[in-house]
Amino acid sequence: MAQKVQVVLIDDLDGGPADETVTFSLDGVSYEIDLSRDSAARLRDVFAPYVGHGRRLGSSRRATSRPSRRTSGDGEASQIREWAKSQGITVSERGRISAELLGRFQAARGGQS
Repeated sequence: MAQKVQVVLIDDLDGGPADETVTFSLDGVSYEIDLSRDSAARLRDVFAPYVGHGRRLGSSRRATSRPSRRTSGDGEASQIREWAKSQGITVSERGRISAELLGRFQAARGGQS
């Protein structure tokens, strides 16, 4: 037997049918609200003067990050620690190796990891 699931959006302001979900941010907090076309237009009208004078930061829909440069594993971490000690650099026996130390190690090896 086939099933059909239907999502019905309800305008969060007046309880009537909603046509779209509007996302906005204020004071570092992002909000999402389901609105009819008229309600969405009114919200955009309210924000228009502020948007017109504000600085655009870009889209906040998807947070992206660059992957960090990591060591290839415990073996390389041990090599980095040994190298650092031989250079008189204080380094902990465990834990994350700083990006600065990793960069110095790689530079000393001619850019190789």
